[in-house]
Amino acid sequence: MDFGLRGKQALVCGASKGLGRGCAEALAGEGVNVTLVARTAETLEQAAAEIRNRTGVAVTTVACDITTADGRALALAACPNPDILVTNAGGPPPGDFRNWSRDDWIAALDANMLTPIELIKATVDGMMARRFGRIVNITSSAVKAPIDILGLSNGARSGLTGFVAGLARKTVAHNVTINNLLPGQFDTDRLKKTLGGAAAAAGNSVEEAFEARRRQIPAQRFGTPAEFGAVCAFLCSVHAGYMTGQNVLLDGGNYPGTF
Repeated sequence: MDFGLRGKQALVCGASKGLGRGCAEALAGEGVNVTLVARTAETLEQAAAEIRNRTGVAVTTVACDITTADGRALALAACPNPDILVTNAGGPPPGDFRNWSRDDWIAALDANMLTPIELIKATVDGMMARRFGRIVNITSSAVKAPIDILGLSNGARSGLTGFVAGLARKTVAHNVTINNLLPGQFDTDRLKKTLGGAAAAAGNSVEEAFEARRRQIPAQRFGTPAEFGAVCAFLCSVHAGYMTGQNVLLDGGNYPGTF
């Protein structure tokens, strides 16, 4: 299937590794020129070189903190008129809500709600004027099934979800769609860090923690960044123009509900 994206421009956040890189790889494989944003320049440049060599598309890098105004300005200067925007920022730390200060909540909102909104605000009007745009927000399966120790993430990402639900119905008439991708447990550095911390707290090995978590997933495995990226690329394709305001859950069947 031809996704109809060759020659388009994409701004992909958190793209040096993990799910963001999976999205960048998949879009580049469809002929999209990508601007990769991440904090660590060395990791970012390595990812860019590998994507260039594999796909032959133009790859630009911006090493910055996308959750700051200065970082967003740098990213948008490098890619001022994206046809595709993939928002992505690391989730806030787990914990007990009794220990979180107002500053903790503001930081979570800045990273996981307000940053995507600011990026959408800066790009969506241009997309509508050009009569094509695809915005994909990487959120979390916790939006669908909240996780008690991830209250900061639950709250901030749910706020973004509510905002998108309204805006997505306004932009789709101009062939601009906005959807959210909700990852469950994927084989990424973040999962390794999370399970490593849980294993240490419980006095277990990391291997034991991974095996126990894997067995809880109906698919009996963790997801891969490549398959996550493939879904992102489809949502960005010309074939997905009738799909907007949706929360697409990728969790190997872990969520038990019908709806």
